[in-house]
Amino acid sequence: MNMSRKLTWMLLIGVTTLFSQCKDSGDEVEVDDENELITSVTLTFTEVGTGTITKFAYKDPDGDGGNAPTKFDTISLKANASYTVTPEFLDESKTPVENITEEIKEKDFEHLLIYTPNPTSLLTYTYGDKDSNNFPVGLTGTAKAGAAGNGKLKVQLRHQPNSKNGTATPGSDDVNLDFNLVVK
Repeated sequence: MNMSRKLTWMLLIGVTTLFSQCKDSGDEVEVDDENELITSVTLTFTEVGTGTITKFAYKDPDGDGGNAPTKFDTISLKANASYTVTPEFLDESKTPVENITEEIKEKDFEHLLIYTPNPTSLLTYTYGDKDSNNFPVGLTGTAKAGAAGNGKLKVQLRHQPNSKNGTATPGSDDVNLDFNLVVK
């Protein structure tokens, strides 16, 4: 019986020591590093020279998945025209509506907007802004439409906390949309 009691105490001490040795590694992702819920994207194209403003929108009130988007405009641009491009990102699931664009501005060192035309001859995008680490952001820039044609414009908002390096590779998508693009 005495041996059984000693064994029980030794196991209890061993288990207690094991659990007290476990420490928080600090590697957990903070809540602030989660992807944004974005239910609305508006791209504003202001034609250089004329100042003509055209807006193109995407709306998906319940976010990614679930119901289909309620609005997904086709981007229509003039051939060989230049435009200043500014995006707006909203979370309309909240009251009041949350302007995610403001958060992107505040945390520009964690975000990268990527505009990818297909075919590439339809549009050339040049970044007009940089973050504090001198990497592009994409909240303002210039788009130059090419010759007439049809295709797609992929708009990605990459969330890259602690990994932004000026490329699209690190991080995850807050937004990944394929707008139809018409250049005429």
